[in-house]
Amino acid sequence: MKTLSYYEKRDLDNMQKIGSYLSNLPEFCYDYFTGIENNTSSLTRVNYAMDLAVFFDYLEKYVCKKPKSEISLTDIDKLQSRNIENYLSYLSYYQIDDKMLKNSERGKARKLASVRSFFKYLFNHDMISSNVASKVPTPKLHNKEIVRLEKDEVARMLDAVARPSTFSERQKEYNKNTFERDNAIVTLFLGTGIRISELVGLNVEDFDFSQNAFKITRKGGNQAILYFSDEVAEALDDWLAKRNTLDLPEDEHAMFISLQNRRICVRAVENLVKKFAKESAPLKKISPHKLRSTFGTNLYRETKDIYIVADVLGHKDVNTTKRHYAAISEDMRKSVANKVKIRNDD
Repeated sequence: MKTLSYYEKRDLDNMQKIGSYLSNLPEFCYDYFTGIENNTSSLTRVNYAMDLAVFFDYLEKYVCKKPKSEISLTDIDKLQSRNIENYLSYLSYYQIDDKMLKNSERGKARKLASVRSFFKYLFNHDMISSNVASKVPTPKLHNKEIVRLEKDEVARMLDAVARPSTFSERQKEYNKNTFERDNAIVTLFLGTGIRISELVGLNVEDFDFSQNAFKITRKGGNQAILYFSDEVAEALDDWLAKRNTLDLPEDEHAMFISLQNRRICVRAVENLVKKFAKESAPLKKISPHKLRSTFGTNLYRETKDIYIVADVLGHKDVNTTKRHYAAISEDMRKSVANKVKIRNDD
């Protein structure tokens, strides 16, 4: 029997999640997810399923007043744009299964995008007579400050991995067993800007140390080859030497391994980054994505080329990358502060 890859296992898990959400939704929702399957990733469809579950929960409680599985296309066709607007207001604070939830403007925008996609499909396939969701404007999004580590904070974070001064004795003992792995993970994030899903999915055979290159699977399933510095290569080499001493199953190809001797999971990587960042930048909420922002900002500082940054980070739209450019606008303002002379001394 063929062993499933990390990405195949992830897709299978996502399909099961989608099926779980759809089991409580009307049958015509199955048509929608079948229709978008070839143009979306499984992760995108999971997010759509989650969002539609919230939308139908709202319809059940406040609009249709019937179980969501019994809501018909006729009910959907009767909705007006004000129902969608009221739904966005509902998303500010709502309750599902005795749990209170809330959405920021970005959360509302994402859920509106999911509803729009759903209505567009139904309208284009002549299942409803009008697309009222398209009339509802996206909530205004305010620019969020790009949180990143400064150079001294990067140094402190790497020092924290090597010498975690604030850890308890038990934590320090634990860290001795994971230092090479944790150092390689943090260094790879800071030196290449890859996403956490890309890092977790890496296999040993994805690396070519003769070229300081490695292959990653991007969002959407496309593959790309990236390159890393000698500094990153040294950290990876130290980890591989430690990895080779572990008693791993023969079919375990994962680059980064948990203490249970299997592929490390996303949450474990998030926790270890948070743990070391707390020592180096206690006032900042640093996640793996913030390390990606740190790399993107530093790369732009060195190259001044937004298109190179976009290519390395795997951004399809350069406007996404320009957020890193905006993050260093203060640096640029400081650099030009003395360029204009008020008094000509000549």
